[in-house]
Amino acid sequence: MQKRGELKHEQRGCINPTFSAGFQTFCFFSLFLQLRNFSPFEFLSALQYNVNQRFFTAEGEYFAMTQIRLTDYKGKQIHFIGIGGSSMSGLAELLVGAGYRVRGDDRAESHSTVKLKEEGIEVIIGHDPKNVHGADLVIYTAAIPEDNPERQECVRLGIPQMVRADLLGQLSCGYKDSVSVCGTHGKTTTTAMLSTVLMDADCDPTIHIGGEIDRIGGSVHAGHGSAFVTEACEFQASFLTLHPTLAIVLNIDADHLDFYKDITDIENTFAKFLNQIAPGGTAVLCGDNARALSMKDRISANVLTYGLSDSAFDCTAKDVLPDSAMNFSFTPVYKGEELPRVTLKVPGRHNVGNALAVICACKLLGVEDDKIVSGLNNFAGAHRRFELTATVDGVKLYHDYGHNPAEFTTVVPLGKAVAGKDHKLFVVCQPHTYSRTKALFNDYLTCFDGADEVLITDIFAAREKDPGDIHATMLVKAMLEKGVPAVYTPDFDACEKYLRANWHEGDVMLSLGCGNINQLNDQLAK
Repeated sequence: MQKRGELKHEQRGCINPTFSAGFQTFCFFSLFLQLRNFSPFEFLSALQYNVNQRFFTAEGEYFAMTQIRLTDYKGKQIHFIGIGGSSMSGLAELLVGAGYRVRGDDRAESHSTVKLKEEGIEVIIGHDPKNVHGADLVIYTAAIPEDNPERQECVRLGIPQMVRADLLGQLSCGYKDSVSVCGTHGKTTTTAMLSTVLMDADCDPTIHIGGEIDRIGGSVHAGHGSAFVTEACEFQASFLTLHPTLAIVLNIDADHLDFYKDITDIENTFAKFLNQIAPGGTAVLCGDNARALSMKDRISANVLTYGLSDSAFDCTAKDVLPDSAMNFSFTPVYKGEELPRVTLKVPGRHNVGNALAVICACKLLGVEDDKIVSGLNNFAGAHRRFELTATVDGVKLYHDYGHNPAEFTTVVPLGKAVAGKDHKLFVVCQPHTYSRTKALFNDYLTCFDGADEVLITDIFAAREKDPGDIHATMLVKAMLEKGVPAVYTPDFDACEKYLRANWHEGDVMLSLGCGNINQLNDQLAK
């Protein structure tokens, strides 16, 4: 894949890049730092255009793009390629709730596809060019390349295509309060935490989360309030379709290096995103992450800081205390004033930081202190985020969606805290994508502190093809040389055989990854 830093103009995977000759699309042009509560984009003309390109000045002042208007497809057939994805399934539900006709396909049955079918949405299992026949508009994710057979069939038939990020951008515009939660790690948990507080405070926001929470019965909620709350994902710079009034930056770390040139490129893209905040809007920056904090000198928006490392931050905490399960209680301090004490139900010191970010956002949104604290105390976590899935043979089975070594560093100690010193923690890691495994190879060697045994499965390819120069056995070999107790278990059957032969009552198993590794937990529980 070509890196962003090598492009003359920044490709965002917006819509179909190669419409057949004569196909007419809408072209819109807007002043992009000064526009907000869009109108959405002023219509200029209908003309043939390369719709996969967006052009910025060096300062990011102007934004030109060809935009398909979602509202033009009310009552028409919209097809989702990869509808079972966490974000895609949620967006499909939001469209159905808004009166759109939706169907889709995915390569395999999953919890999400079953749920969509139960809600009356047609889902085809398996990818085939014929799946797009009869569609008036096709939605795809940035992970689906231009040479995908279904996308190529759209080109042949002249069916317009819209990337998922543009759909999210259009859905989010028009709200008085548009809240985006971004960062390399922790987006789902923090968005879920914020959503829980706003729901408990009767704000009734519209919500889009890249995971599921019981509080809203899934990953989306079509509210009637003034706020739209969403994760803002940095993958392929897709968050640049969003123009929030309030943005939370949890952290900025190295990831997606198959797309970004380097960490500087990542930082520059975050800065560009934050400079799309509406005039008068605010960026809430984590002071404990140096790259996130550095954004305050690069953006024009108002800034609030939060964190635990400096009492001078706008929002911090005092008397931070863990219990035996690593659930923390603390007294929040916002601009010098103490709020009532918070006692979290989700483990990890990092969740204290997430809670401080939520407090900043809620104060800006006008939520009363007692309702903020009550909502934080009620938050029970998001599915696939250090989630206890079952107990088998007296062994607790946990799963976490984390797929970056930096995330493993945070979650593995939580598993060990549950196991305790007298029992073993078995970690099963499914490396996600060949490119990430290569780019962060050395980080894998130091991120499993606390694990008594680490099982490494074959790499989950996801959107990628095997390049032939990286394999899970290479990772295991390097881990063993570093003294990490690693073993190669290529598939779920091998994992199950090893675990059942070696675990004992009181031990803990933690599976890690954002591929299909969660299915190991289901297999073990049968």
